[in-house]
Amino acid sequence: MTKIRSFRSAAARGIVLVLGLVGVLIVSSPDALGLRGPKYPREKEIAAGNQAPVPAPIDPQRVKDQEDMTWNDYLPVPGVDWADPVRKPQREFHMALVAVDFPDQPFVMTLPKHSDLFGNPQIDPVRRDQIPQFYADFFIKPGEVNHGHTINGYWMEQSRGRFGITRLDAFGPYRLPKSLWEYGLNEWGQNSATPDGSRANGRLEPDCDALWAADKGEIRKSYDAVLRIYAGYDETGVWMEFGEMKFQTKEDIPAEWGNPDPTKPRWVVSRYVPWTSWRAGAQQWGLSSIRQGENSGTITHELGHFAFSIGDNNNNPYALPYRRAGSGPWDMMDRGSFNGPGGPHNRWEVPAVAGAAMPAGLMLRNKLLNGFVTLSQVLQLNRNGLAKSGPAVADVTAREVDPFPHSFAGILVKLDGEAPQDRTPVGDPASNPLSSGRPTYNFYSLEVVQRIGYDSFCPDSGVLIAKNKDGEGTNGGPNGFNCFSWVIDAHPEDIRMVDYMKPNGQKVMRTVADYRQLNDALFHAGLNSGSQYEWEDPANRLHFYIIELHKDAGGILSYTIGVRSLDGVGPQLRGVQVAPPAESMLEGAAAELPFILRNTGKGAATDPAVHPQDAGAYLENDIYRLSVSVTGQGWSAELRSALAAAKFGAAATIPVCLTRRPESSASAKVTLTARSESDPTKTATATVLVKAPAGR
Repeated sequence: MTKIRSFRSAAARGIVLVLGLVGVLIVSSPDALGLRGPKYPREKEIAAGNQAPVPAPIDPQRVKDQEDMTWNDYLPVPGVDWADPVRKPQREFHMALVAVDFPDQPFVMTLPKHSDLFGNPQIDPVRRDQIPQFYADFFIKPGEVNHGHTINGYWMEQSRGRFGITRLDAFGPYRLPKSLWEYGLNEWGQNSATPDGSRANGRLEPDCDALWAADKGEIRKSYDAVLRIYAGYDETGVWMEFGEMKFQTKEDIPAEWGNPDPTKPRWVVSRYVPWTSWRAGAQQWGLSSIRQGENSGTITHELGHFAFSIGDNNNNPYALPYRRAGSGPWDMMDRGSFNGPGGPHNRWEVPAVAGAAMPAGLMLRNKLLNGFVTLSQVLQLNRNGLAKSGPAVADVTAREVDPFPHSFAGILVKLDGEAPQDRTPVGDPASNPLSSGRPTYNFYSLEVVQRIGYDSFCPDSGVLIAKNKDGEGTNGGPNGFNCFSWVIDAHPEDIRMVDYMKPNGQKVMRTVADYRQLNDALFHAGLNSGSQYEWEDPANRLHFYIIELHKDAGGILSYTIGVRSLDGVGPQLRGVQVAPPAESMLEGAAAELPFILRNTGKGAATDPAVHPQDAGAYLENDIYRLSVSVTGQGWSAELRSALAAAKFGAAATIPVCLTRRPESSASAKVTLTARSESDPTKTATATVLVKAPAGR
């Protein structure tokens, strides 16, 4: 490691150890940070040997696309196995699993491996009489087939043991009285595409429950919910993959994928598009009645509807005009229900161990609604209160674990004041697909996502900022949808990534309405991360800051996050002082200079009633914006972060990364400036002289 040698005596200055050039990350492309797609700007780089290297980012954004994930991406939550059946939740949820097949559709899992038209099952077959127990075990007992992950494990992890599925009793198998297509064509305008010319109008649930009751009696009321597993596929997981992804046009669909009546079209309309193959369209769509095909991994999502009465938060990604997704991959009640190995186009596999096998966790708004997080675990603020109290600064722990001591599960900022509370200008979703729609949001939430546990298959780790509604309702406009959480996208530009390839090799890009456009939505601390470290909402008069990243001994992330009003600075006296390091000799090519920033302001009492809770302990900081400059030919100075926070009377170390080229001048002056975000008139500057050794 390279030393900076001070001109003063060692006793007066001590020896400062700093990073040499080998400790500096030279980033030549976004791929070096694990970034994908041309949307990411190139980081600063060494070009032809005449530019200094950018210091390694403190919090690089590493976006991993769903289609590139495998089971190797799973990282357990340290110290606890929430899927362990020995763990008992506070609220036990008892379910019945009733398995049914059709005269024309056996259970996929009873067929020889890879033998059916869709290429399933993926494992050795199971006897028909064992199917109900096979699926009950698959969903509730950790094992080799489900990779140790269960629907009980999901809910236990999200609720920290407050809610879990402790019984899943198996019944059946039963043979339904009608063919699959008589149930599967009963939706999306498919009714007339039947082989015999009849009009499909069947509903699986009454026939299924009648067979179950005839066998076991009226025991349905003994269970909190009934999961009906039916032979075949959820149409939601096959309409695209065995429609336009497999066949160039509807006329190219071969007979085996078409209507059994060869005189009729081999295609059928589907929910989102004009056509898919008849075989794919004849399947049923999984609904919130908790009926699921053998390929479905979205049972946790359906339980969110059934057990907690939370609606969908997802858009229609295929209808024009396009509308951006609400929360995308970050919440299980949106398309985060599709998270898992291989991404959304692998949801056709049986058993369901790809695609939707590992849904995202619940966002803070939904955890609060479910009682999985208490208000005492979050920092509650008011927008108008911030104008009176000054900025708030607090630590937030990754949502996959309980918050650390003196940290929170998240921050809430209520949009209080006179109506309208949400002052976002009314946009036109018909012309702006990124519009959040009707400005009826009630509060902001900030939380931390880390790719561990069920969030292992989220695309990134970082800070998630969202606008939320207290209740539910459409966001209005063309193709409006029920939207109660709207994630703020740190990269709102088009991600410009391929969705799939048509059979002729043509690339089909992900539309602006694709939920994966939000893969890179998270905010990150520091400079050169590939993301953003702040967000300002001028209409709602708020500014959010991602100040610092922390990681504990077990690898769990937390962030220091700040928020302030644009309309008031509070009663505190603001001030700042910057002290330079000792004048030094740079003996190597790169080093860190430790400037000291001190908050010289003075605290003041704030009214504890201006926020929903007494937030006084988190109003004792100021937030500072940093900049650095250097004079001297061939020298370069860079910051790792443009932000710092310090309590009144306290200090923070601000490292400045200094580099020089071999032909640099003999010395350089490095200047650090800090400016209070609360009171920009309060600035401080410090300069240090650094010399190169003689003859070097």
